[in-house]
Amino acid sequence: MIPALSGLADEALLLAGGGRAILLQLADPAIGHAVAEHSDFASDPLKRLRNTLTYVYALVYGTDEQVAAVRRMVQVAHAPVRSERDADIQYDASDPRLQLWVAATLYETAIALYERVLGPLPEHEAELVYREYAVIGTALGMPRELWPADRAAFARYWDEKVATLRVDDTVRAVSVQLLHPRTGPLWMRAAMPLVRIATAGQLSPELRAAYGLEVSERRYERLMRVTTAIYPHLPRRLRRAPRVHYLRRLDAPRALSGGATRRCARRSAVRR
Repeated sequence: MIPALSGLADEALLLAGGGRAILLQLADPAIGHAVAEHSDFASDPLKRLRNTLTYVYALVYGTDEQVAAVRRMVQVAHAPVRSERDADIQYDASDPRLQLWVAATLYETAIALYERVLGPLPEHEAELVYREYAVIGTALGMPRELWPADRAAFARYWDEKVATLRVDDTVRAVSVQLLHPRTGPLWMRAAMPLVRIATAGQLSPELRAAYGLEVSERRYERLMRVTTAIYPHLPRRLRRAPRVHYLRRLDAPRALSGGATRRCARRSAVRR
């Protein structure tokens, strides 16, 4: 368990920032085109968020086996994600600069939401949480020195990076699949109007316009006021339920695989 980060990363509240973090990631043309060409949001709109949550929960709270499992999963998923040599936009999922941007969007979104609803972290704790968030990138091979040295350096990196973001038709089409899914569980599709309000409300006006998103500031602020009034008083077990769910889900395939291996061994023994 990563001490300072463990007090923040398992808040269910942070799921409300998932759409915002993904759209920020996609606005880096390299990531946006990699996702457009190697992922299928139309058939499984929750997949990227689900995989990201599992990865983060395992790194922060998981056993050594769970950490190794998510690293392998990500490495296998990223291995074929490379652009053609003659592509207009070049990308490689193993590029440390792209890993840095993904980690940065997760950190910045988590901190913004947490402090909006639960209040600012003490200065020393905020700096420690920031330093620990580097593990989101370093676990994939990003050099530790690539993570900005402190929060002031991160703020400069963030401003410079945001100024380079660009949303083209390809990336915009992926965002439509994400925010207007035609497949997926009924509960998810029923929740999408609120998700769209939360996602658009957390983006800058420039990115909202680039993605073609419309949001009523009044409705967004009302949503945040209700969240701030209710969420801090929820039972702790509800606030940590996503973390518990995703770590159990991570173990399930390995358990099933082990069970299948044992069943095959038994059937083989019977045949002999």
